[in-house]
Amino acid sequence: MPAWLSTEEWTALRLSLRVALWATILSLPLALLVAQALARWRFPGKAVLNGLVHLPLVLPPVVTGYVLLLSFGRRGWIGQFLDQWFGIVLAFRWTGAVLAAAVMAFPLMVRAIRLSIEAVDPRLEQAAGSLGASAPWVWATVTLPLILPGVIAGAVLAFAKAMGEFGATITFVSNIPGQTQTLPSAIYSFLQVPGGEASAARLAIISVGVAMTALILSEWLARKAARRVAGR
Repeated sequence: MPAWLSTEEWTALRLSLRVALWATILSLPLALLVAQALARWRFPGKAVLNGLVHLPLVLPPVVTGYVLLLSFGRRGWIGQFLDQWFGIVLAFRWTGAVLAAAVMAFPLMVRAIRLSIEAVDPRLEQAAGSLGASAPWVWATVTLPLILPGVIAGAVLAFAKAMGEFGATITFVSNIPGQTQTLPSAIYSFLQVPGGEASAARLAIISVGVAMTALILSEWLARKAARRVAGR
């Protein structure tokens, strides 16, 4: 634990890193599939899927958290099923914070990956397919290497968004120190008590640092991907 952080501050930071990491890892496979569908496939309801993916960006985060609570709470239709059959409880647990962060970060990840896929010339994929390669093999050996900077950029943005998620998280899993109190929740709590401004400031500086690093890295990766496409 860094000497300049208190135990409570370090606990909140460590939990935020844990939540953001798992939210990013668990979202990535679905984000790749959805991005591929939106970029390349034609199917009924594509506009609806696109709207649903980006809905968390325009809804108030508290509304998203409330929907998660209704769906994945102990009495929710999904949460009740998970609890009864698998013993999985998400509401008011750190795993629920992972779900809330993943939902809020998912649109950013999908958008970054989708733009990368759309930048790939379909003729390259068609050429590989004409040589007898299967569609999954073409995607793994041709498409994926070309979109890798975009995938990494999307993952980095999603990680930063998950680190800073507050509204949906506090609505779905509350603000329980040591269990569900992430970095934004801890900042909010410190600002509610006398003498907590210093702790809030330290955590705010960490949040700004993580966000700026993610934005700079994402921009660098996007430029790298653009140069790669331009130099084909």
